[in-house]
Amino acid sequence: MRLSTSARWVLSVLTSLVLAFIYVPLGLVLINSFNADKAFGWPPTGFTLEWWKRAAQNQAVLDAVWVSVKVALASTAIALVLGTLLAMALQRYSFFGKSSVNLLAILPIALPGIVTGIALNNLFTTVLGVPLSMWTVIIAHATFCMVTVLNNAQARLQQMSSRLEEASADLGAGVFQTFWNVTLPQLRSALLAGGLLSFALSFDEIIVTTFTLGSGEQTLPVWILQNLFRPIQAPIVNVVAVVLIVVSVIPIWLAQRLSGQQATAR
Repeated sequence: MRLSTSARWVLSVLTSLVLAFIYVPLGLVLINSFNADKAFGWPPTGFTLEWWKRAAQNQAVLDAVWVSVKVALASTAIALVLGTLLAMALQRYSFFGKSSVNLLAILPIALPGIVTGIALNNLFTTVLGVPLSMWTVIIAHATFCMVTVLNNAQARLQQMSSRLEEASADLGAGVFQTFWNVTLPQLRSALLAGGLLSFALSFDEIIVTTFTLGSGEQTLPVWILQNLFRPIQAPIVNVVAVVLIVVSVIPIWLAQRLSGQQATAR
């Protein structure tokens, strides 16, 4: 379909406005993290690295970063295992209720975060009687991180021929040997992309975290929320927000590059 010059111009303007609406506020956060004015007057009267130094020396921030990293790594590891196994089951086998299982597997990422958070909070505290802790957050994050791994693995399995797996079985290899030597090498890039997306999702998740995190710990997004309206902490909050943006964007960018390489290779 070919667009007229006026249509292309209108679409370009609308696209620019939408992108500006999304990314200009992020740019302001970045600038304010170096703004020498504590009140964030505009335009900035000067720039300083003082807020970055204070953030690097703030023990609460460092602890929150470490908790976020541990939660993201653990939930990503669980999601990789469960998502890969489920993708293999859905793509390589036929069984009763297959469509229902597929729908239920992707439902956690489709539901509003507050619904998932309340449901998991009730499950842990009321049904199971488990105290909220970092482990409940990891389990909660794994429920929606698994979906990204599942989607990537399923897409890759759909494009893979089963002939190599069948040939491996004909030569006497067992199920696990065939998976490790034949299937996994072909899935590796898709799983890596899914793992990177899972890490990014977990690292900046706040709604589900709020309902499943114990009272003694904080993740980085939770720390930002709790200190957002404290004037003394406002400069450091901007610094932490920039760090959160960078940590979230890099895995997504790498995952996109991996996906692009897969498409090119095909």
